[in-house]
Amino acid sequence: PEESEDDESEESEDDTKLEETEDDESEEMEDDTKPMKVREKPSYPDIPDRFNVSQVLITLGTPVSSEFINQSDIETSIQCNRSTGLIQPSVSYRFRCPGPGGFQCTSTGLVFVVDQEAELLYRTVQWDESLLQSAGKTAAGPLISIQCPEDAVRQLHLPHCETKAALLSEGLLSVVHITDDGMSVIDPLEITDTHVIVKVPHLSSFGLVWALEFLLRILNNKKPISCQVLLFRPPNQITRKQSLNVHLLPSNVLLDEVKAKQEDCVLIRKPSKCTLIKNQTYTVHCPKAHKVQPQVNDFDLDFGPNYPPTFEIILPANIEETTVAVRDQAETAVWECEVHLPAGTPSVSAGTPSVSAEEKLKSVRTQFIDRVSGPVLRELLDKLLDREVLTGGEMESVAATPSRKEKAREVIDMVRRKGPAASSALIDVLGNFFRSLVLP
Repeated sequence: PEESEDDESEESEDDTKLEETEDDESEEMEDDTKPMKVREKPSYPDIPDRFNVSQVLITLGTPVSSEFINQSDIETSIQCNRSTGLIQPSVSYRFRCPGPGGFQCTSTGLVFVVDQEAELLYRTVQWDESLLQSAGKTAAGPLISIQCPEDAVRQLHLPHCETKAALLSEGLLSVVHITDDGMSVIDPLEITDTHVIVKVPHLSSFGLVWALEFLLRILNNKKPISCQVLLFRPPNQITRKQSLNVHLLPSNVLLDEVKAKQEDCVLIRKPSKCTLIKNQTYTVHCPKAHKVQPQVNDFDLDFGPNYPPTFEIILPANIEETTVAVRDQAETAVWECEVHLPAGTPSVSAGTPSVSAEEKLKSVRTQFIDRVSGPVLRELLDKLLDREVLTGGEMESVAATPSRKEKAREVIDMVRRKGPAASSALIDVLGNFFRSLVLP
């Protein structure tokens, strides 16, 4: 993740503890706080026997025992997309391996095999589609940028979204390793029912890919995919209707990444697993809906970065429960669930008193100071200078401040003192991330 060099230690103290994110397995994992095997009798070539993979932990963000503590933290910050200039929420992960062995992050599904105690930092980055196509590949999962100062990672297990039948096809899946020098393809050591295992030459960005020729020639580009159906409930913008956003996504898309891009929506946790076919059309049915839009949509592989909804269901405001089903071209339900819509979901009514821009900034001041990174602060200063919110002298004053947190504090307080127009400009520049600060 992008952190400020001068305040990295302060940020690490403020890390947020990992919360469960597995929507359809949360009940099964509630009491699972003991070491757990990844699979029966795993084998790791070139890894000494003393790195006993039976010590694999499913990390829930709480100590496993008083002697063997393993923690995983999720951090949400704001990053500037240099290609678009947009400032957006960015999720990064900090994972601590307390000693040699194999350890799994429950938030991402990644498994790391390390030869010593280590701390890993990782986040998703955007695929370069032109680079993949030039190599005859297409993305089969998110691209993960991984850092480990101790250089302790020997193997990496990447979650895949293959069905069991698809795993019988040899040569379909591989892993790409992307560095500043270019892209290389790594053949898997092993492919299990859930993960692709590779030996790690050195850390940078890793991601699963399919052979494009194989998809087109053998499967006619209509491939069964292990998927997840996610439901998000936006706040009510009008009093007589409510809506549900339906997302059809591959199963190895990271839930935290999707949640971060849904602004002030609430995730409705339901069993999510299903199997969908790439490039096939699907419909969503809801008997109590006023409207479902679009009426039909193709399922395509979406590995970010924005994750827009596949369907929107518009319902009467007084509906508290309904059934939602996803159907294929033959009108067969591939996923169906009873959905409860309790009262108390965040809403926006026409009669809500307006809050001044200065008060809005004040309400998120502490979170802004704690979470904004050094590189993003520099981007903010440039944009505020362009909009004539700050002067050149004020920019220099902020730049001369040594601590990242002090810089952030000076920026937000300086803008607030300038009044509503300046405060509104900062909120506008922050964009989606401001809304992620407003709601938990």
